[in-house]
Amino acid sequence: MAEAVAEPGAAAPMVVPAEATYDGESSPAVVRGGMGVGTARVRGVLLDIDETLVDLEGAMDLALREVSAALLPGLSEAEWVTFCRIFTRGSDDIYDRYMAREVTFAQQRVLRAERCLAHFGAAFESGAQAAQWLEAYETAQPGYVRAFDDVAPLLDALEAAGIAYGAVSNNVHDYQRAKLDHAGLARIGVLVGIDAVGVAKPDPAIFREGLRQLGTLAEETVYVGDNPAHDVIGAASAGIRGIWLNRRATVLPPDAARLVPEQVVTLREIPVLLGLS
Repeated sequence: MAEAVAEPGAAAPMVVPAEATYDGESSPAVVRGGMGVGTARVRGVLLDIDETLVDLEGAMDLALREVSAALLPGLSEAEWVTFCRIFTRGSDDIYDRYMAREVTFAQQRVLRAERCLAHFGAAFESGAQAAQWLEAYETAQPGYVRAFDDVAPLLDALEAAGIAYGAVSNNVHDYQRAKLDHAGLARIGVLVGIDAVGVAKPDPAIFREGLRQLGTLAEETVYVGDNPAHDVIGAASAGIRGIWLNRRATVLPPDAARLVPEQVVTLREIPVLLGLS
C-alpha cells in the first residue's frame, strides 16, 4: 500500500470487503502450491512498503492523536480508535481524488482530518488552523515510523541466500526513500515509486520496472504485499508470483480468495515458502 491503509494509491477497485473480517479462532492457513510454486528458482523478491515493511498505520495513529487532542478534548479511548480508523481506512475515496490529481497530497490529508472531526461534531475554525494542524502532523508522523519486527529476519535470510530484493510502492520515490531510511531500512536499495513510470499498482508496468531495476525475470521473482488486489493480482498481471501478507487474518470472499492462492500472516514465513529454511 502507499501511505498506510487509507492511502492505498491505486485507483483500481479492491476485491477485499470494506470491513475486514477477523477470524478470532485461528489464522488462515498458508496456502502452498499456488502460482509459480516450484516452477523456477527464486532469484528476486519485491516488497510493498506500507503495512508490509513499515507499520505506517501505527505511526499515523500516534501522530493523529498527538496533533488532534486539542481539537477534541475528552475523547475516550474507543473514540480515538474510531477517529484514527476513519482517517486510515475510511477515506479511500479522498485518496483516490489525489491519485486522480484533483487535490494535492497535503489537501487530501486535510480533507481526511476534516472528515474525522466532523464525525465528532468538530471542525477546523479556519484555513490557518487546518494548515497548522497539517504542519504539526507532517512533523510528528515520521518520528513514529517503525519497521515491523519480522522485516530484518527476512532481509537477513534473503541476503544469506544471495537473493536480490527491493520495494515497489504506490507513492513517490523520495517520500518512500525517506520513510525506509527513517525506519532503519536503508539497505533496501532498489525502490520504485509511482513517479518512475507514471502508474500505480496494480498496473503491470510498475512491477516490470521493479524487475528491471532488480535485474531478475518475472518467473524467478516473488512479490509480497498486504493488498490482495494491488499486490497479488497486480503482480500476477506482470507474470510475477504474488504472496499476500495477511497480518490481520482477513477472510476474503470465495471469488476473491481464488485469485489469491498464497498467503502468510508474517514475513517470517516467506523463507520457508521460498525453500530457504
